[in-house]
Amino acid sequence: MTNKLVLVRHGESEWNKKNIFTGIRNPDLTDKGVIEARWAGRVMKSEGLRFDIAFTSKLKRAQHTLDIILGEIGGEAPQVIEDVALNERDYGELSGLNKEEARERWGEEQVLAWRRSFDIPPPGGESLKDTAARVQPYYLANIWPHIEAGKNVIVAAHGNSLRALMMYLDKLSEVEILDLELATAAPQLYRFSDTGDVAEHRELVRSEGRDSGLG
Repeated sequence: MTNKLVLVRHGESEWNKKNIFTGIRNPDLTDKGVIEARWAGRVMKSEGLRFDIAFTSKLKRAQHTLDIILGEIGGEAPQVIEDVALNERDYGELSGLNKEEARERWGEEQVLAWRRSFDIPPPGGESLKDTAARVQPYYLANIWPHIEAGKNVIVAAHGNSLRALMMYLDKLSEVEILDLELATAAPQLYRFSDTGDVAEHRELVRSEGRDSGLG
């Protein structure tokens, strides 16, 4: 099968730059984030990638990243579907706080548990397990059928929503997923076998030295 799936986290956002928990809040890209998205688009173009359909979240940092990437690739624009299921993990009461403010309020150990555990949500927010519970079924019902039909698909979303999806695709355990970090605008290319299993997964842009940020 020639079908391909590319997952790409948005470029640096205004709150990534300030080290603020973002979640479902809606800041846009920084100038650096725009450059990162352009870079990602050019790398995909150099790979000869074209997409039949695109998926993104309801948040503008992901939508803006996708628009820039598709502009860099050029050619006929694919259908774009936006859905809340692909939104970033909701950080609840952590949203809008930087890490130091959060530590002062709840303590280092508690904040670390919220950030790095699989199933412990922050107050009023989602755990990674909760995020996976909406992302993975959405993928199976809405994205996979296009891949199965032989189409090339791009998903522009967020650090945790994409980690939740990659957990399923790469068959990662609840422990293994905790070590996975996604750099901003570093595309992940998947190819599938005739049986629907992942035959290849590689990162198109190695983002050495860039902060993974907070969603």
